[in-house]
Amino acid sequence: MKRILSFLFCLSVVTCLSAQIVEPIKWNARTVMEGDNKGYVQLSAQVEDGWHLYNLTLPDGGPNPTEIVFETTPGIKLTGEIEPSVAPIVSVDMIFHLELGWWDRDVNFLQHFEVVEPGNNSIDVHVSFQACSESQCIAPSTDNFHLAVNDVQAGQSDNNVNKTSVAQETTTVGADIKTSDLWEPVESSSGESQPISSSPWWLIFVWGFGGGLVALLTPCVWPLIPMTVSFFLKKGTPKSKSISDAMIYGVSIIVIYLLLGLLITVSFGASKLNELSTNATFNIIFFLLLIVFAVSFFGAFDIKLPSKWSNKMDNKAERTTGLISIFFMAFTLALVSFSCTGPIIGTLLVEAVSLGNITGPAIGMTGFAVALALPFTLFAIFPSWLKEMPRSGGWLNSVKVVLGFLELALSLKFLSVADLAYGWGLLDREIFIALWIVIFFLLGMYLLGKIRFSHDSEVQSISVGRFFLSLASLSFSVYLIPGLWGAPLKGVSAFVPPLYTQDFNLYAGGQFEEFDDYEAGMSYAAQNNRPVLIDFSGYGCVNCRKMEGAVFDTDVVSELIKENFVLIKLMVDDKTSLPQPITVNENGKDKVLSTVGDKWSYLQRHKFGANTQPFYVILNGATGKMLAPSRSYDENVTEFVEWLNSGLESFAKHE
Repeated sequence: MKRILSFLFCLSVVTCLSAQIVEPIKWNARTVMEGDNKGYVQLSAQVEDGWHLYNLTLPDGGPNPTEIVFETTPGIKLTGEIEPSVAPIVSVDMIFHLELGWWDRDVNFLQHFEVVEPGNNSIDVHVSFQACSESQCIAPSTDNFHLAVNDVQAGQSDNNVNKTSVAQETTTVGADIKTSDLWEPVESSSGESQPISSSPWWLIFVWGFGGGLVALLTPCVWPLIPMTVSFFLKKGTPKSKSISDAMIYGVSIIVIYLLLGLLITVSFGASKLNELSTNATFNIIFFLLLIVFAVSFFGAFDIKLPSKWSNKMDNKAERTTGLISIFFMAFTLALVSFSCTGPIIGTLLVEAVSLGNITGPAIGMTGFAVALALPFTLFAIFPSWLKEMPRSGGWLNSVKVVLGFLELALSLKFLSVADLAYGWGLLDREIFIALWIVIFFLLGMYLLGKIRFSHDSEVQSISVGRFFLSLASLSFSVYLIPGLWGAPLKGVSAFVPPLYTQDFNLYAGGQFEEFDDYEAGMSYAAQNNRPVLIDFSGYGCVNCRKMEGAVFDTDVVSELIKENFVLIKLMVDDKTSLPQPITVNENGKDKVLSTVGDKWSYLQRHKFGANTQPFYVILNGATGKMLAPSRSYDENVTEFVEWLNSGLESFAKHE
């Protein structure tokens, strides 16, 4: 139900993950002289497809920004600010509810300088960064470069770049970090491939098809079915020819709407669609657009294209013959029915744009067109069915009004995105839910005939179908009421604002007593004979927050962890300084771990051979051995529960 209601409110991502070390950002640096005493440092970031590098400045409470620090000898003077070669993409992140910037393609950073004293000059560049994809993040990383500036002529670059390790620039204090077997690498950390939640093309097609079926039940389309089919059957041509003409007519409808979807796709492009999906300004525009659609369906006015357009298409259909004539007839249908189908198409395209997937609009419009064209073809093949069609009447206007209520409810989601982005505080969670309660209550009363609009006919009696629709709407309204006090409302969590905007919250699900220290948690688990669930997370990890809300916050997962596991949550971007820096040898090089996050990031790389978050492992608290394959980002609650149970079974066998 949640997916049907949310239409396309999720990003379409189909991939598989397993534990591994990834390096999505590769850095290079060089100096270039522009004159006798002026030049610049060019720091280049190669961004792997599907990943993004965060902006140099980000608001507090979000992920880690990219930090670039230049250290120069006295003979070098930096001039101006760091200049990126391309502007970052800026959009509202719906997990952090902040406007964030990032680069999803290669980018260069330029820092100009002057040589004020000739001699043995150099520039050291220190880059601290974090990269994320749609499914995972890496722990904050650091790259360092030593660039010699002396004896470089104008127009030349110094390619003798020395990339140094952290250990070479930091005082090394401490000893080997592996103080027990708990730090020993496991034999295998690779888990089974886990597909990420996605909206496959067939589901997008189904959503579009459902929109087309709804459009059929509007007063602008329904009466045209018998009129158009009768026209084909009464042209004096053989029945087989009439049927083939009607089929061509249906195909023409599909082609017209498919071209509309392709036009949207080509006009925006994949990256622009993704940007629009979270852009606060466009969400306000979408909100106002859906309000206009709702008011139109309530009968205040009709959204019509200029009549001369439909008249022109109708004249062309009469003057031409063959396939061209049929195509112009289909185009005339699209124009004439726009008063009813326009808002439905607009809503579908708005949702397709919010999906951010380049194939969404085309596939969704194809589904819409197939549903719209299907009855014309079927009734042409089986003309006797025309006698069984319900006649036009007040029920068609009722369909429009019902759609108006749904448009009104959907519009609040877009307003919520803008409200969160700008921090207005106008649409907190309880206000949003209260508005939905009222909207669906009024919809239920309308279906019972207790509310009428000016263009509605009087309801003499309630049909069985109308009664059950009213029952569903009123029941849904009652279902929302506990949300006013903080109930999670999982069925509509994709719509309502996050729980932290709730002023009064009695809900306490998903709260765990957890360890933030690996050794302490493992010691506790060994003493109490319990398995350990380690959650490698990060303050700046978007998908970590998604997993917490969609999986850990559910009753079944929450209770299973509380009753059976010791939960250790390790934040790999924790900037708290260690009491003493720790020197480790990794890949043949000494490295200094100076923060708590450095330590937990090293643990993940060294013991489990992975460096992306979120990352989950189940261990035996006494031995540090894995009890189940590792697991990454996957919001499938059922599979996560099965994975936890498999770890418990393995633990019971090895007790």
